[in-house]
Amino acid sequence: MPTEPEIASRERLSCEIEVTPAFYDIDVMEIVYHGNYVRYLELARSELLARFDYDYPRMRDSGYGWPVVDMRLKYVRPAVFGQKLRIRATITEWENRLRIDYEIRDAATGQKVNTAHTIQVAVDMAKREMCFVCPPVLWERLGVQP
Repeated sequence: MPTEPEIASRERLSCEIEVTPAFYDIDVMEIVYHGNYVRYLELARSELLARFDYDYPRMRDSGYGWPVVDMRLKYVRPAVFGQKLRIRATITEWENRLRIDYEIRDAATGQKVNTAHTIQVAVDMAKREMCFVCPPVLWERLGVQP
């Protein structure tokens, strides 16, 4: 069972957004097309990183690119047009890579719709080389220790 400091740290490294699937998000089966969940994750990830003043322009300005190198999604139940969804993004790793875990839930019922995670690695933009340890700028922005 997590301790209070661990819970507080997890909360600080999390954010939650709400999205409502639009008509153009729906496929012929009248559910959210599976590829659109990737866009929802991106919205949550962007909001989370912006809270630490380390959004994509800041990453670039710090000299690092952060490509997504792995993405996993598990579809639990379909979402439909107009259904309000809550997407929670939580940074769970930051030493050698940036891992963000996601949960998508129905905003009204709390039922799980999707779980996912993304893994990003730092790339030194000047050298065009992958870093095997995350650069200190990430740790500074997140307020964490390696």
